[in-house]
Amino acid sequence: MKQKKVFRLGIIGVVCVMCALPSGTLGAALSTDAAVVAMPTHQLPLHEQVYQLLIIAPSAFHDALRPLVYHKDAIGVPTRLVTLDQVYRQMYWQGRDHAEKVKYFIKTAIEQWGIHYVLLVGGRSSEFRSTWYCPVRYVHMGDDWESEYLSDLYFADIYDANGNFSSWDSNHNGVFGEWGPGQIAQDANIDLIPDVAVGRLPCRNVVEVRDEVHKIITYENTAYGTSWFPTMLVAAGDTYPASENANWTGSEGEYYGDRAIENMSGFTPTRLYTSDGTFADKTDIIRTFRLGFGFVYLVGHGSPKQWGNHPANSTAFIQGPNTNDMWRFRNKNKLPVCVVSGCHNSQFDVCLERVFNKTLRWRQEYIPECWSEEILHLANGGAIATLGCTCLGYTKEDKQSFHGGINELETAFFHAYGQEHATTLGDTWAAAITWYHQTYPVNWSTLGGSDSWIDTKVIQGWALLGDPSLHIGGLPAQ
Repeated sequence: MKQKKVFRLGIIGVVCVMCALPSGTLGAALSTDAAVVAMPTHQLPLHEQVYQLLIIAPSAFHDALRPLVYHKDAIGVPTRLVTLDQVYRQMYWQGRDHAEKVKYFIKTAIEQWGIHYVLLVGGRSSEFRSTWYCPVRYVHMGDDWESEYLSDLYFADIYDANGNFSSWDSNHNGVFGEWGPGQIAQDANIDLIPDVAVGRLPCRNVVEVRDEVHKIITYENTAYGTSWFPTMLVAAGDTYPASENANWTGSEGEYYGDRAIENMSGFTPTRLYTSDGTFADKTDIIRTFRLGFGFVYLVGHGSPKQWGNHPANSTAFIQGPNTNDMWRFRNKNKLPVCVVSGCHNSQFDVCLERVFNKTLRWRQEYIPECWSEEILHLANGGAIATLGCTCLGYTKEDKQSFHGGINELETAFFHAYGQEHATTLGDTWAAAITWYHQTYPVNWSTLGGSDSWIDTKVIQGWALLGDPSLHIGGLPAQ
């Protein structure tokens, strides 16, 4: 793998996260099976299913989540709310730590209840200690930026290729997803295909839980048939200026923005591009965001706090909305599904304690919540869900093959919804991951830093923050 190009822009350092394919390649490559996910393999027959949605949360959030259970039951999504205390008691003899116990419980719920969706509720429980309301799993695929990163795909990939429990720790040393630089994978043959659709509400207090529950219920009850839903906002620029590398031709971000729009049949697009001056400042996006959209796709560079992109063939940087700006969106109940393409925009383990570490402060990990958390938790607008990277967002520019990368995964998401007619958020997420893994199968015998290593990190670090059972666009009145 060639050395990653790091841009030091103002006070932040952001790593290139975009890629490009020849025109039409992605649409032609996506098969008609893109929205078909491996999840039904281990599920009960439909007439035997007890629940579709499993909610796992700490007992502190139980009462705040009850209205969501009532709502889901009322719209025909049978739901079971289980506290973590119940999970740990049930899995007393299984699982080496809390995260593995949760994963074993999900396996049991698939086999006994036929669940299809899992909603994990809980983010960090302290700004000054590494404690969590709901367990997380860190994957150990180190590079020159990070030694580990969050992956909720761990909780979705329940079975290996032989139908056995997938621990993501094949060498049984208690370190998960190990694949070190210049080494073959220590934890090999991970299946990486979702067996259930998993999303997380990374809430840090009861107020955020109540706000999220209210937003989900309101969205599913009111979004259907509105004039704002079948619209799409895309903001992008020249992610890889050719002045830095002769191979970086064209405006990569705008290319992928156009590919996403092509996949969204029936949606009216609004483009804010640096090439034509419609994206010249963060206020361009903030002002437009207020109008309300069904989907928002932001293609560029990121950090836990910031998002933006380059003007055409320039190393200058146009700052987009950061975590301090989101209160200005004020889009109320016109809530989009937001796909944000940038490194670490969804790194939901940030905390105030990191202000005391010079390196982590420079990486903007010292904030109370990351970019995707902030836009998700806004009580008076923001997004109904976000999809983004918890780690570096590798791209085709990082691969020897010059194909694949995070943008191709993102465009597969829009293809699954717009062309393959996936209707729930989790099914759309799972379809994109499944397609990407099938298109770029992993060779576990290659060395860390190889194309297969990059493809593995691309899908492991792509987090769905939101309700996986969410019916995109809402439901008709009952």
